[in-house]
Amino acid sequence: MTHSLSIQPQRLADALLALGRIGSYLDEGSGLWGVSRLALTAADGEGRHHVIAKMQALGLQITTDRIGNVYARRRGREDSLAPVMMGSHIDSVPTAGRFDGCLGVLGALEIIETLDAAQHWTRRPIVVAFFTEEEGARFGTDMLGSAVATGRIPIEEAYALHDRAGLTVAEELRQLGFLGEAEEHLPPPHAYLECHIEQGPVLRRRGFDVGVVTGVQAISWHEVTIVGRSAHAGTTPMELRADASVAASRINLYLRELATSGRFGPQQRATMGAMSPTPGLVNIVPGRMVVTVDLRNPDDAQMRAAEAAVIAFYAQVATEEGVQISWRQTARTSCVPFDGGIQAAIAAAASRRGLSQLSMVSGAGHDAQEWARVTRAAMVFVPGEYDGISHNPREFSTVEQCANGVNVMLDVLLELAEES
Repeated sequence: MTHSLSIQPQRLADALLALGRIGSYLDEGSGLWGVSRLALTAADGEGRHHVIAKMQALGLQITTDRIGNVYARRRGREDSLAPVMMGSHIDSVPTAGRFDGCLGVLGALEIIETLDAAQHWTRRPIVVAFFTEEEGARFGTDMLGSAVATGRIPIEEAYALHDRAGLTVAEELRQLGFLGEAEEHLPPPHAYLECHIEQGPVLRRRGFDVGVVTGVQAISWHEVTIVGRSAHAGTTPMELRADASVAASRINLYLRELATSGRFGPQQRATMGAMSPTPGLVNIVPGRMVVTVDLRNPDDAQMRAAEAAVIAFYAQVATEEGVQISWRQTARTSCVPFDGGIQAAIAAAASRRGLSQLSMVSGAGHDAQEWARVTRAAMVFVPGEYDGISHNPREFSTVEQCANGVNVMLDVLLELAEES
């Protein structure tokens, strides 16, 4: 197959910029414009309507399911065949750039526009999707929409998740007008493709044009509640304190030692991303802390061992600091391999376009890992500037980098969409 079709790079860049203005904020530290578009907020609703308007302009058939996932369908020559799906997410963390997730959605719509301009109709239909709460930044469970769609998370469990203000997913879907009527469990698509920024430094530092993603590493999230005793900071002797913040600090330092010791392999990651003290006042010993723990490892056995070590350390700290520690699992996924045949097709497409490629494991979670449980799935990574920084206003991939990845996805889509 030749790559006679190519997207319009500047049109894609303009689309990314336009969506990036929705939920934008000025980061005082860097002086750059970032994006804060948390799932099911007003900004997310505005972003959803913006993308849906693009889908409508392309004449796509749009449906919204009961978890708020949005699907836009382009007919095929043999329209009853299972579609090839492309997608990602448009929700963000509070301190995002404009590329994370959005490249996969807008890149897929750019492919549709390219096919329309060429009057090219694929054998199979094509579906472009964006999924609810991929980040997990608001309701605490990442890949929520795609996990519900593929059956890993029951919808009633998803509906009951709540944010820090106690607002539930079901309430916010209804308030935003995205509590759809379509059945959330779809028949498996023929295949699933996703183009995404790497969110790391490897491709840029090593000079590769695209990444061929072999799979996603195991991820485990805990919410840890530490209950000590509030006390006056000036009058309570140190030896009489049950300081929840000290217990949290010890766990945080242990996470760093766990990740850097090599005991659980060279790619173990461990992060305490959120720390909420109560009462949170300068002159009161914190009586309660709620913190998060994020563990990641590309090896399932090593991940299980790391989890066991962390859980044992919770008990040790509770005893030594005179506090109570409880924890709950908010997310857990094992290592997910991607389809080898599609990986080979991605590498071949990149070579035909004169692009260098690197096979690599994804350190971040993606909607593609959920779809990989029910169909053939794979991902294309594009490099990022500034050491590939992400979840930060400095997140940036060039016009050429984005176009390279989406053009490779276009080529692979055309192959998959012609299969019997």
